[in-house]
Amino acid sequence: MRQLHPPEDAPRSPDMVRFFPRFAPLFLLVLLAGRLLGAPARVAPVRATPAEAPPSLETLRTQLETYVTQPRFSGALWGVKIVSLETGQVLFEHHADRRMTPASNSKLYVAALALDKLGGDYRIVTPILASTPLTATGELGGDLIVSGRGDPSWKSRGTRKAFWETFDPFVAVLQGAGLKHVTGDVIADATFFRGPPDGSGWMVEDLTGVDGAEISAISLEDNYADLRVTPANTAGRPGNLEFLQPVTGLVLDNRSVTGPAGSPNRIIRQRLIGENVVHLLGELPAGGPPHLIDVTVPRPADWFAAGLKEALARHGIRVDGRARSLRWPDAPATGPTSQKLGEISSPPLRELVTAFMKPSQNLETDLIFDHLGETFRAADAPALQTSEQSAVALLQDFLRRNDLPADDVRFTDGSGLSQYNLTTARATLELLKFMSTHRAAPDFSASLPIAGVDGTLRPHMKGTPAENNLHAKTGTLRYTNSLSGYVTTAAGEKLAFSVLLNRNVPPVGRRGSEEVNEIGVMLAAFKGRSAASTAESAEPKPAEAKNDAR
Repeated sequence: MRQLHPPEDAPRSPDMVRFFPRFAPLFLLVLLAGRLLGAPARVAPVRATPAEAPPSLETLRTQLETYVTQPRFSGALWGVKIVSLETGQVLFEHHADRRMTPASNSKLYVAALALDKLGGDYRIVTPILASTPLTATGELGGDLIVSGRGDPSWKSRGTRKAFWETFDPFVAVLQGAGLKHVTGDVIADATFFRGPPDGSGWMVEDLTGVDGAEISAISLEDNYADLRVTPANTAGRPGNLEFLQPVTGLVLDNRSVTGPAGSPNRIIRQRLIGENVVHLLGELPAGGPPHLIDVTVPRPADWFAAGLKEALARHGIRVDGRARSLRWPDAPATGPTSQKLGEISSPPLRELVTAFMKPSQNLETDLIFDHLGETFRAADAPALQTSEQSAVALLQDFLRRNDLPADDVRFTDGSGLSQYNLTTARATLELLKFMSTHRAAPDFSASLPIAGVDGTLRPHMKGTPAENNLHAKTGTLRYTNSLSGYVTTAAGEKLAFSVLLNRNVPPVGRRGSEEVNEIGVMLAAFKGRSAASTAESAEPKPAEAKNDAR
């Protein structure tokens, strides 16, 4: 939950520890007992602890080995590899071949795959069709069909556009085609994607949680609605609720109560699996500021169809039928009599990649991943192979074709929300090296968050040598943190690094992200060179067996 008017570049679906809906009843019991503290409205910048700048490669290696083998990490698992992009020298590695959960470091693979297969100039094209030919007078005696291809850009959130402006390009195309009247339905056809709307390996709580918006070939507003919650002026009265976007199809069950002025904010929202009812429970302080809560919208293609029908009516195009959607395993709405009225093109792929990489946006990543799966679906692929499975096969082919460690990588989704995704620091490091010389290297590098500047790294490593220097993808799940990317040392040498940390329970008052950030700061502060001497240039020995549990 957040106060209104957050910073414009604040991520809406960042890497973060998930909220677990199954704990909602316990939450309320604790609330009623008065023992739950309200969450702060803002998160303070996260700064890595300043480390002594390593003057030599030997010192850096000692610092890193000492750091990852601390007793407090005895129950955790590290996978680390660091390489100079200038000399190819391995500066440090620690269990780099250990398969680990990468969380949103998975997005590095999707970004690389998309830019390699499609190129930064590629645009997703969405056809707009009529089920029967349009008459000379603009009459459509059938259905109007938008045949989605997974374009993630249909949104006003994160922009200065109003909600209805999202539909302006569609209205313009139809007006240009001469459409005046639709006697049939407005159909949002999302059957281009094959498979269920949730990623493989997602947990039950993801199915209605803020990180797990449904994957659909037709999406709107990242498949989230903004619920504004305003406390009443006097205690004992329910809060006032309002969706900022219309025609979502969601129903509100308001069980919130306004508490005394100055009391903590103890509000939660809950949508049960398979329902469109949003339950709001808990307490808000009387006279307090309004808050916005993200609520996922089920069957988002229905939402899009309803919005398009209303937008057409606002521009004088009458629709007699319903707004409805189709999705797998439905048959497509198009047929031999369908007539193309026009098409909508997305922004260039380089912009779509940046849009999911910087804030670590799960849905947009999975939309691009599934779009790749369908665009390059093998001719002999089984009919029941999902878009996600096709994309995984494409990823494996990409890795093998470019001599990257394909056997290290085992993915089931693209965003990294899946607990089943596995990779190694070695494979991720090799991917980073490969992309550093790829034709799309500028687009790939520009998509990465920058420490202390933007994306998920905006509040991190401020006031350290990594600030405005380290470019890397973050990753966060419960007990999992990762950080992989590029950094320039104090000596001016560019490094690629991959740091994966699993099964880590940080001490009270410390975040898991700080543990991996420490390594990024050490690298940025490094004053030596990767090949300072013959002795220092020798590749480090693999970690001893005694460190296997770390």
